[in-house]
Amino acid sequence: MLAAEKSDAVSHGLLERLSDARSESDALFALVHSDSIYERPILERHRIIFYFGHLEAFDWNLLNESIAGVKSTHPEFDRLFAFGIDPVGGGLPTDMPTDWPALDGVRDYVRNIRGVLDEHLETAIKNPDAERRDGFPLRTLLNVAIEHRLMHVETLAYMLHQLPFQMKVSPKRQRNLKDLSGVAIEPDTIAIPAGIVTLGLPRNSQSFGWDNEYEARKAEVLGFTIDKYKVTNGQYLEFMTAGGYEKRAFWGDEDWEWKSAKGISRPAFWRKEGDHWLYRTMFDDVPLPLDWPVYVSHAETTAYACWAGKSLPTEVEWQHAAYGSADGSMRAYPWGNQAPDGEAGKKFGNFDLRNWDPTPVNASPQGQSAFGVHDMLGNGWEWTSSVFGPFPGFKPFPFYKGYSADFFDGKHFVMKGGSARTAACMLRRTFRNWFQAHYQYVYAGFRCVSR
Repeated sequence: MLAAEKSDAVSHGLLERLSDARSESDALFALVHSDSIYERPILERHRIIFYFGHLEAFDWNLLNESIAGVKSTHPEFDRLFAFGIDPVGGGLPTDMPTDWPALDGVRDYVRNIRGVLDEHLETAIKNPDAERRDGFPLRTLLNVAIEHRLMHVETLAYMLHQLPFQMKVSPKRQRNLKDLSGVAIEPDTIAIPAGIVTLGLPRNSQSFGWDNEYEARKAEVLGFTIDKYKVTNGQYLEFMTAGGYEKRAFWGDEDWEWKSAKGISRPAFWRKEGDHWLYRTMFDDVPLPLDWPVYVSHAETTAYACWAGKSLPTEVEWQHAAYGSADGSMRAYPWGNQAPDGEAGKKFGNFDLRNWDPTPVNASPQGQSAFGVHDMLGNGWEWTSSVFGPFPGFKPFPFYKGYSADFFDGKHFVMKGGSARTAACMLRRTFRNWFQAHYQYVYAGFRCVSR
């Protein structure tokens, strides 16, 4: 392919991806009844109306200076919708619905920003590799805008998961409740040999990565044994039945204080009705599917692991089990090098916004790693024991200095993999997610290791 043709293909692809990402976020907001847009489904998060304006405010604040230089018609909205809040950090927000602008005004703001940016992008995108901001090309800035929006598409999904069912526009039921399994998966383990693991992206990589993905480095890992599947609801129910939430010995000091103070006695996606456990899917309650992965906080995973006599994997161990192989090479994805997007990617796992809810942990055998570990991409992020921090040589994006650095505080833990609502572009080997230990709502599960 000639250089000009390649540039045109990149340009077209970026604009198409931006349009697709907007469609995904628009579709999520359309799920919420208009009279519920000021609700706060999760107490630690902003009201839904914030995210409605935030996605466009972010794009405007990131791109306008570089491609348009147009004076803002709504600088107060640019500031109001600029920054989110860290879950479980700094106390709960206390704003009221009346503190936020009218929905019609926010809709006009979104529409105006898209119009201005799109008009100028048509010209600017013809040279996607030209430096536009702080020495970074438009290609990088657009990737930031696209992935930032898609991250919020996932965040919004788990927020809306907690929104009362009557406040959402429910699609026609597609699930046959008879298909939900009441049979637990037989657990198994896989022995992973010692090896050398590659983490991160090289600084000169042509692939996009966030600042915390740099720089590439190698790490040694000793042999260990890892669960073949994510821990299921069925397995976690055994922990609960054994008094897991009542026995102090399974919990660290801070985790026990949090659990006791908040009255935490079950996963956030579960509720009990009589003698039966129900599971909260996006649009209805269903009998607890024993073969789905359990979604819990980091604190709950470590308590379970202690009860089981095991541990959570480190980031390096998880990386080796997912992408390593017996010959020492690293795969692009657990199953090989085929990309996870499109029709062909469906067979490898539950990801790329195809489903609202989990699937059985053994439902995608073609997605297993070289060592035979299943379900490592999609169907739920996986907590590790590694505290989120920079790789050696870390440099923050100058146009988004706080994206990672604000969370290098020793309180956040690395998650790897992805969920059903994670877009394919963020299923790359180097992508890192993170959350605080006492946050129950993210689509995150875990598996254990023995050393």
